[in-house]
Amino acid sequence: MSTYALVIHGGAVTMPPGQPGPEEAEQQRKGLRQALDAGWQVLHRGGPALDAVEAAVRSLEDNEHFNAGRGASLNRRGEAELDAAIMDGRTLQAGAVSGVQHVQNTVSLARAVLESSPHVYLTGEGAVELALACGLPLAPPSYFQTAKTRQQWLEIAQQDQGHLAGHDTVGAVALDQAGNLAVATSTGGIEGQAKGRVGDSPVLGSGTYASNEACAVSCTGDGEVIMRGALAHEVYALVKYKGLPVGEACRQALRLRDEDLKGDKGFIALDPQGNLAMEFNTNVMRRAYRVGEAAPYVAIWRDE
Repeated sequence: MSTYALVIHGGAVTMPPGQPGPEEAEQQRKGLRQALDAGWQVLHRGGPALDAVEAAVRSLEDNEHFNAGRGASLNRRGEAELDAAIMDGRTLQAGAVSGVQHVQNTVSLARAVLESSPHVYLTGEGAVELALACGLPLAPPSYFQTAKTRQQWLEIAQQDQGHLAGHDTVGAVALDQAGNLAVATSTGGIEGQAKGRVGDSPVLGSGTYASNEACAVSCTGDGEVIMRGALAHEVYALVKYKGLPVGEACRQALRLRDEDLKGDKGFIALDPQGNLAMEFNTNVMRRAYRVGEAAPYVAIWRDE
């Protein structure tokens, strides 16, 4: 049986000591385990990496303890605007969407763009029209507005200028038994962001990239910083053109022009041999992986 592997993340962020609290941390661990198992089962049965990353990210989108799908942050108007991308490392086919409302699983909408559209990237109402055409599940605004995100929005709305806090994302990279790589990334953005703001997650080469000739990468952290550094493609380029191991490529990308690209950054990556990386400069990075039938690994804090 060929090597197969799955790595997932639920967001990298710098948090005050003691956060997340024990109850929230346990919920996040449970969610990571569920998402990891959803994707791993696909790979274990011999399914494609593309199906595995979609399954893992869908699970995280359905979980209100992560900032994607149901748990998405709310913009200044109190709306959830969702972004996602998915990419097939075998063919370089990809689909991406941004500024989407009402679609329960944005990663599946990105998959629909990949499979059912001549385009790579759709946004706003055009993306929702594709969701309707493909029969994807929709939900009312209340589905995305959890007690936690409503409270966060109220706190920001009551401030004169508002502040931008939290920038979690969810993502997955997979290697299947046929030797193919894939990646998917999904986000609910930043609490209190301007309507129409798009982060790095749906931007190919910024927050999401996969190619069988090098690696698959999903990023999390400060989206504007990751976009300006094109950091997912930076990892790919360091592997492909410098021949760096995927872990070292992630570490170098993490330090790329650090004076100009200050902010929270985290990467998960996989190469075609099943070597994996989880690199971040924050004190919290919700992460998990499983290689073949080995025991799964799940962690939240840096020192785990």
